[in-house]
Amino acid sequence: MRRLTTAAATLVLAGAGLAGTAGTAGATTGQAGKAPTATACSTVWGSGDKTARDSGSKPLKNITTGRHACYDRMVFDIGGATGKLGYHVGYVSAFHQDGSGDLIPVGGGAILQVYVNAPSYSPATGKPTYPGKAGQPLPGVNIAGYKTFKDTRFGASFEGQTQVGLGVRAKLPFRVLQSGDRLIVDVAHTW
Repeated sequence: MRRLTTAAATLVLAGAGLAGTAGTAGATTGQAGKAPTATACSTVWGSGDKTARDSGSKPLKNITTGRHACYDRMVFDIGGATGKLGYHVGYVSAFHQDGSGDLIPVGGGAILQVYVNAPSYSPATGKPTYPGKAGQPLPGVNIAGYKTFKDTRFGASFEGQTQVGLGVRAKLPFRVLQSGDRLIVDVAHTW
């Protein structure tokens, strides 16, 4: 009986420890004034190219960003898209506009080029669905105060893809996720 009580107490304490750790893993900057623990920030994503060849997405509606405890996030809203979204994300030495090849300067220590298989216009009417202009910062996106993101530039919307240049502090690990009709690019603050 004593062994059973000791085992139960050990499980309760272990569970409490895990619950405390889980609470810091999802912490965002400014939450409860606490910085994340070193183990809470995973950097196993790598910095190599990431690609999904799926296509047939709806037009791009918006691009937003957010700051988190361990990474900065860029979200591509492809309203109404179903199924898997296609993309190609990778570091480049220079950012050239798709189609024309014109060089577009992007600030920061490294440039992450993002292609999303979604045009920024309606294929049926040709009318813009996202107001990006070649070589200009992304409209409505303010990255002042971000730890990793340093600059954003719209490249082009060419042959059904939208191209964005993301200036980051250094060549850092990143991941690409999909949540419903949104494509998410997270870039870690550190290795």
